[in-house]
Amino acid sequence: REYTLDVYRLSSLVTQHDAKKAGAEVVKQVEHPLLSGLLYPGLQALDEEYLKVDAQFGGVDQRKIFTFAEKYLPSLGYAKRIHLMNPMVPGLTGSKMSSSEEDSKIDLLDRKEDVKKKLKKAFCEPGNVENNGVLSFIKHVLFPLKSEFVVLREEKWGGNKTYTAYEDLEKDFAEQVVHPGDLKNSVEVALNKLLDPIREKFNSPELKQLSNAAYPNSSKAKPAEKGTKNSEPENVVPSRLDIRVGKVISVEKHPDADSLYVEKIDVGEPEPRTVVSGLVQFVPREQLQDRLVVLLCNLKPQKMRGVESQGMVLCACSLGEPRRVEPLDPPAGSCAGERVYVEGYESGEPDDELKPKKKVFEKLQADFRVSEDCIAQWKQRNFLTKLGRVSCKSLKGGSIS
Repeated sequence: REYTLDVYRLSSLVTQHDAKKAGAEVVKQVEHPLLSGLLYPGLQALDEEYLKVDAQFGGVDQRKIFTFAEKYLPSLGYAKRIHLMNPMVPGLTGSKMSSSEEDSKIDLLDRKEDVKKKLKKAFCEPGNVENNGVLSFIKHVLFPLKSEFVVLREEKWGGNKTYTAYEDLEKDFAEQVVHPGDLKNSVEVALNKLLDPIREKFNSPELKQLSNAAYPNSSKAKPAEKGTKNSEPENVVPSRLDIRVGKVISVEKHPDADSLYVEKIDVGEPEPRTVVSGLVQFVPREQLQDRLVVLLCNLKPQKMRGVESQGMVLCACSLGEPRRVEPLDPPAGSCAGERVYVEGYESGEPDDELKPKKKVFEKLQADFRVSEDCIAQWKQRNFLTKLGRVSCKSLKGGSIS
């Protein structure tokens, strides 16, 4: 009751301008905002008093709400709190690290199996240092604590290498001197060394009880996501992917990354799409120019070394070493913009945009393969256009990414 009355009291003091400004980085900004978005900063500010906290900790995206709280809580007769902030960093899933997204973060009490599982699934595209949560852990956790980082690898791949400056490691990863698999394995080892003493400390009955009270068993049933029912799991089918034939109009080297191309690709829209691809080491520029490719078009656009990529060129990849990559080939005679679909899923409508947290593409991609006839498939069903099957030149039995 008291909290609700304070919401009303606060609403009588706060202008629309201040409320909108306070929520600018955490509330979606639209021309005609919902009242809930304007109330949000005040609700979070009042939490400080009603949770009886000494300090509030969050990312730098919270700074305007913190400033709002410092200004308005004294107007209600409440004390200012201490506010602590850390930089916004990419999580393991490629989007920002969030406490509400379990796989985006490593918890202090995660078991070794949890650490391995999360890192194995982590987004760590070869040569891509943007939104790379694995590199983020090295930069913001491991280097500040140890002042160095050791990449562990077998002698046949060059043996272990010690880095004393993060920038050197990032440069080697961007140039694909460091393989994502070696990077993930090395981060796993380093993080477990840090976490082992904490895990041991929390083996005491008192701290186990504290941990269980703070973080109830996550295996319990979670509430359904908005718009779904508990009994109806999300339908992850290939027709949700917007895959089209594209024609490469131009290919340039990325201005800030030697391992990346920046391509302009016609997919049947009024303007060509800008696409960043890590193909420099695998496909000569002249072989990409003017060729037909297969493009995934409904991924959320993301910046790669400062250039926004509006799609992904799908490629066949060898399973062994040395790594070989070949762009998938649409049937001869295909035109830019033609839909590519999986056999048996011709009629479904693709999502407007795949939500990163849902991981629809990643779940489907796990079953992408190249057949022994070099045909692109999902669960042994062929990728097709109206003119026939999608294929690659030579990588039999490879994966597709």
